[in-house]
Amino acid sequence: MGIIGNLLNLIFGGGRNVVVETAGAFLENAEAGAERGKNVQLAAMAAHSAEFYPAQRGWFDRAMDGVNRLPRPMMALGCLGLVISAMVNPVWFAERMAGIALVPEPLWWLLGGIVSFYFGARHQVKGQEFQRSIAHTMGQVPTVVENLHRLQSLRPREGNPALLDWRKTRG
Repeated sequence: MGIIGNLLNLIFGGGRNVVVETAGAFLENAEAGAERGKNVQLAAMAAHSAEFYPAQRGWFDRAMDGVNRLPRPMMALGCLGLVISAMVNPVWFAERMAGIALVPEPLWWLLGGIVSFYFGARHQVKGQEFQRSIAHTMGQVPTVVENLHRLQSLRPREGNPALLDWRKTRG
């Protein structure tokens, strides 16, 4: 072999590529980087799933979920019950409202704060879920736009010749 053959064998011989190995020391391999990114994301999703969606939930967790769902319906039904009781038995209703008038103002502030925090936290959680759903929907926009362009490209450019002839004969 000649000098050029020996040089090429030195660089690319023995099942290795010195140029790629040298470049790999300075540049990230895109394929390996994508694989590492995928592994990181899968690990994060597994950790989130294990923390917030345990495989088997105990009776206490299920009971607490049930208790956490009670305040809003109880308050709504309680208000409806007060309205109905005011119509059915006004004297009984007036006695109860006279008792409520004796509740000190700081206690009303405390009740208002508790209810505000409860519904405020729920509003924040629902708002964040809504933002996530909007982000997911916006992520689908390029695909939808591309599909629309594909569908529009299927439309005939000059119209249906048979339909054009039929229109001419009809007047």
